[in-house]
Amino acid sequence: MSTFSLTSLAQQKPPIDHTTFDSWKNISSQNFSKSGKYIYYTISPQEGDVVTELKDQHNNLLLQLNRGNSSRITEDEKFFISVIKPFFKETREAKIKKKKTDEIAKDSLSVFNIATKEAINLGAIKNWKTPRLNKTYIAYQQEIEITAKQDSSQKKEAKSDSTITKAVAKKSAPKKETVLIIYNLQTKDTTHISKVDNYYFDDNEKYIVYDRKGTEKDTTNQAGLYLYDLANKTQKKISNGKGNYKNITFDDQSQKLVFLADKSPEKSLLKDFKIYNFEWKTDTATILIDKQSTGIPEKWHVSGDGNLSFSADAKKLFIGLAPIPKVKDTTLVDFEHAKVDIWHWQDDYLMTQQLVNASRERAISYDAVYHFANQQLIPLTDKNFGRLFTTTNSNEEWAITTSVAKEAKIASQWSLGNPQDIYLVSTINGRKKIIKSNHKGQAYLSPTASHVVFYDVEKSSWSLYDITTGQEIALSDGLSVSFADELNDVPASPSSYGIAGWSQDGKGIYINDRYDIWYFSFDGKIKSNITQSFGRKNQIVLRAQLFKNNAPRAITNYINFKTPLLLTSFNEKTKQNGFFRLDLSKKNGLKEIIQSQNVYKRLISNDNNTIFALSRENYVEYPDLYLTKDFSSLTKLTDINPQQKNYNWGTTELVKWKTPNGYDAEGILYKPEDFDPNKKYPIISYFYETHTEGLYSYHEPAPTPSRLMISYFVSNGYLVFSPDIRYQTGHPGRAAEEYVNSGMKYLTKYPWVDATKMAIQGQSWGGYQVAHLITRTDMYAAAWSGAPVVNMTSAYGGIRWQTGMSRQFQYEQTQSRLGATLWENRDLYIENSPLFFMDKVKTPVAIMHNDNDGAVPWYQGIEMFTALRRLQKPVWLLNYNGDEHNLMQRQNRKDIQKRQAQFFDHFLKGKPAADWIQHGVKAIDKGIDWGLSTEE
Repeated sequence: MSTFSLTSLAQQKPPIDHTTFDSWKNISSQNFSKSGKYIYYTISPQEGDVVTELKDQHNNLLLQLNRGNSSRITEDEKFFISVIKPFFKETREAKIKKKKTDEIAKDSLSVFNIATKEAINLGAIKNWKTPRLNKTYIAYQQEIEITAKQDSSQKKEAKSDSTITKAVAKKSAPKKETVLIIYNLQTKDTTHISKVDNYYFDDNEKYIVYDRKGTEKDTTNQAGLYLYDLANKTQKKISNGKGNYKNITFDDQSQKLVFLADKSPEKSLLKDFKIYNFEWKTDTATILIDKQSTGIPEKWHVSGDGNLSFSADAKKLFIGLAPIPKVKDTTLVDFEHAKVDIWHWQDDYLMTQQLVNASRERAISYDAVYHFANQQLIPLTDKNFGRLFTTTNSNEEWAITTSVAKEAKIASQWSLGNPQDIYLVSTINGRKKIIKSNHKGQAYLSPTASHVVFYDVEKSSWSLYDITTGQEIALSDGLSVSFADELNDVPASPSSYGIAGWSQDGKGIYINDRYDIWYFSFDGKIKSNITQSFGRKNQIVLRAQLFKNNAPRAITNYINFKTPLLLTSFNEKTKQNGFFRLDLSKKNGLKEIIQSQNVYKRLISNDNNTIFALSRENYVEYPDLYLTKDFSSLTKLTDINPQQKNYNWGTTELVKWKTPNGYDAEGILYKPEDFDPNKKYPIISYFYETHTEGLYSYHEPAPTPSRLMISYFVSNGYLVFSPDIRYQTGHPGRAAEEYVNSGMKYLTKYPWVDATKMAIQGQSWGGYQVAHLITRTDMYAAAWSGAPVVNMTSAYGGIRWQTGMSRQFQYEQTQSRLGATLWENRDLYIENSPLFFMDKVKTPVAIMHNDNDGAVPWYQGIEMFTALRRLQKPVWLLNYNGDEHNLMQRQNRKDIQKRQAQFFDHFLKGKPAADWIQHGVKAIDKGIDWGLSTEE
């Protein structure tokens, strides 16, 4: 009786429809206060107004702030500051009416006193900032009306308060002026400073630096850079004149201040940046480094795009230098000269890459260091070297950099991970020493710059270089386990499982294998599996979970032997996730905390790691936030989508079978909540590579970027099947046949699967596999292929337009898995190109491919469409104008979701075809008739 009642209740629930999505909420920006006493997070509907909530660690709601966003709590945990966004409806209406920017509602700023519960709205703002270690001050720019009377008043005040701009009173209507306001959270006092362009806090809340541009007719000599002392409420003009002031940089103690400034004429094509150093004794900034400084290479200058950063001890300043660029001849007339790209076979990189990276190349800078003690400037890298890597403190002498040979740069057209030389660089004298030649893999500088650790992808091994002795020591050699990806199924060499962390005593490193964590001492004497092979014995992946605290130079990946270590876990057999605790001071210190049929994400901690917040989810359970201190018990903080229980949802189960060639296979089967084994269901297979690791993942109902929205189709009476696909080099298409087709055939043994109403859907690599499968079988009643490659011979020479890179590497070494060039094995390229077999297609197929696709050239979708159209096969092509590989614009996502539903409903459920399926939409009707109506 109860079973019948529950089934009836489930059957009464409506399915998710297209009106559901906008109100479905998600959680973002969860943060603890410093001690963990408070937690705050933002709840956002897919469309609508956000809400920010502030709670204490006992789950008591202290503040619910409608439209609150971009929030933070002060370091002393007394004030909660948040932006208040305008109403979504108002903003939408303003856009519809095409209002000007200054007519649209602005963000405002709210300050909440946690102790007194007093909330103050500071009004509309243009922007706001706080110091990193914020306790007392915030600053924001606000547009206010200045009347003649106020002008006169300001003029009087300016005689005694130099922070107020002198102005000439005018008898005119009120005018608007942007003012910088420094607000004291404790006293509510404000300081107004006019005509400020940009402003910056130091980390320690001692100073605010701002610049004024001034005007052409300004006779008050206001233009320049100013330093405002927050405690003393005094300001100093530290650099005079109009200019571009940037990279305002304090040392950790706020005792040194440097900045970049270009004071050349505004119309000058060549910017002349100099580094200025503020002298506290003289209250003025003087030029520290310019292009004439000793140490700067000939025809080089200070880069306006380089960073400025102090070492932790403030004895060194790291800067950027660059060659003085060529300047365009402005006397030339554009329309009288050709616009041409010249591709040269010996260029380092393809012209398409050069064009994509041109702005970045123009802004590139090369590392140099300035020593304050001896006033010496030392270049550290030049055009022959890559990025410089220092330690977190930058106090140590040694840094590392890389150099790539020209031949390797050219080879990047078809090969990833090309060899590079690894160099040590002395920040004391600039001396360079090569420590590894033709290295393929990664190099890591230890936190104290005592060692460099290498992973060699070709040897699948770890080693290290001792900087003091110059000795190289093998780390992983001689061990029975592999430290390379054991499931690697692409032709490229396998990657590593990465570094788990560095030993806090500076004597070793922790490295992951597939399941466990190992400790290797730098002297090579200790090789210890700290998880005692528990992971491998039980097929449980264990990973160290390390947290970042609020210290300015905290090394977040230190592992302390004396502190219990939190590990995350993933069981490869059951797909369960959980947590373990590892006490490294004990012999059997590994203890399971929890493993469950859930996925845990969004894990954060307070500074002392005494309280944690995380989300927990599975297919049925939305990933709400929880609080915990030990992970064994969780306190639920949110319940943001209670409406889910009102809809027909679904269930998941792991399916296992043998493929035709005897391989063990797995996949996820999704069933509707009201599943009835006496009914027959249409089924859609959605795939990419592997999905079963997400058996317990939640699938939010949201408009799709072209993938299959599983929760929608399951709720609407479909079965959905996501099989894992395992590949062998040279035959990716056959792998899809082996796993997808066999999995679908396996499921047809169940009477509730309708073998005549099966479909497949995939996006990108999944889209390619869909295109391949329909040339090899007619078992599917419908197919949807998003951004597919159908012709590997033409795609091989194509360009990934977003990056400008050639696609050749993909076919030879990575995802396409052919493992050969087009000329070495032409037959493989043809075998795996669905285009050559389109005459075999009997399945109606919809293609989505967009003209701004930056990954797969959209002519691939056109080749597929025109081939099937020529063969008079039922085919549709959707091109969302200007959109990308995966749809980014929400209106397009909403549209394609409706069309996917209509497409599969027609071919799998027999519903009437929508107009776009029957007749298409003609160009003259574009924007007038979307073809979504259905004639019953």
